[in-house]
Amino acid sequence: MPKMKTHRATAKRVKLTGTGKVKVSQTNKRHLLNSNAKPAKRKVRLRKSKLVDETMAANVKRMLPYA
Repeated sequence: MPKMKTHRATAKRVKLTGTGKVKVSQTNKRHLLNSNAKPAKRKVRLRKSKLVDETMAANVKRMLPYA
């Protein structure tokens, strides 16, 4: 049986924690960051990474067979 391939786009965006949960950085942090578009409070919250929902975590782990 040949090796399974890692989904490279997913591997660049996702990390697995020590307990096997899927960690990802938050969206909406690329542009329109001036004071009028997004409040500072929201931009501070967006700095932290978050865990992928358990319903999607199984799909993500399937894309990363050797992680």
